[in-house]
Amino acid sequence: MESTDLYSDAHLTVAAIRVLERRNSIPPSIEDVCKFLSFSLEQGNYICRKLGGIDAIEIVEGAFGTRLFIKNHLALEEIPRGTKTSGMDEELKKFQDSRKELTQKVASIQAQQAEKKKNLFADLENQLKKHLDKKTGLKN
Repeated sequence: MESTDLYSDAHLTVAAIRVLERRNSIPPSIEDVCKFLSFSLEQGNYICRKLGGIDAIEIVEGAFGTRLFIKNHLALEEIPRGTKTSGMDEELKKFQDSRKELTQKVASIQAQQAEKKKNLFADLENQLKKHLDKKTGLKN
């Protein structure tokens, strides 16, 4: 059962942060929260970014990784109820499209480099043949 209500997912995420912090005596990472709630990492990052944007949580990057802290749990009530997280699907699609474009761009650059390399070797081979022909032509 996948929840698509941002309000509910936000409350679950904050509750998971509290439970994991209590259980492990350290603030949890996004990966810990996602694993605990059976969320995908993309969905967890999306929700945490939204919660960070409304100052409900604080995302701190440090030497031991990214950690989550509850900043203002009352900010959760600013999230409209019934808001679907389908925006995440749209953002995920945009991300996948941009990755696809990047992959295509990299492939075209690699193809160009391979063609340049092929042409360079062909030129070197022609120069070597001309040089060898000159040497053998001088001896005859």
